[in-house]
Amino acid sequence: MTDAAAAAPARTAVLALGSNLGDREGTLAAAVRAVAELPGAQLTAISPVYASDAVKPDGVDLTAPGYLNLVVSVLWTGEPHALLDAVNAIENDHGRVREERWGDRTLDIDLICLGDLRIDDDRLTLPHPRAAERDFVLAPWLDIDPDAELPGRGRVRELLAVTARTARAHPVTASTDPAHTEVAHTETLHKTPGRPRPGTPDDPTGDLPEDEDDRR
Repeated sequence: MTDAAAAAPARTAVLALGSNLGDREGTLAAAVRAVAELPGAQLTAISPVYASDAVKPDGVDLTAPGYLNLVVSVLWTGEPHALLDAVNAIENDHGRVREERWGDRTLDIDLICLGDLRIDDDRLTLPHPRAAERDFVLAPWLDIDPDAELPGRGRVRELLAVTARTARAHPVTASTDPAHTEVAHTETLHKTPGRPRPGTPDDPTGDLPEDEDDRR
């Protein structure tokens, strides 16, 4: 860990992951592992996997491949832009092509918020400017944090209720495919989907498994 990262305060980052091309389950599982292994990061929760239709500039596109989505929370001790660079690198490692803004993608990782930080520059806007309208972000986020709030916009529970009443909303559903549960149920992570990892700030009384790697 760098001196700068060591000096930075620890903040909870919320990341939204999605994939609608290729081996979606395998890509999401690998991406979650990559996030967990980032220097300066401690994975604290993983949501269940959700399925959603692709959204394009003109609305829902039922002709495009469907997405699998999930949300993770991470305790991050580095700088905000360093986290952005890290998740962009994970996207690139999984074949992300950035030629079309609303295009299909092997992997998309959005930084939704980082504590209560407010940032608006040419590289990063926090909180994410469109998170409040995205049910495929809000629904899995609510699963891992029933009291979650999007800074400046309000409680996630209330925002999700609003999306259900809007014309642009498109239902997202928690996936029941057994293959999808493996995304957040890997031996590497020692995780139960939607629950804090033992021994983290979210579950400080729990014990880490004996073979858990000390990666931070």
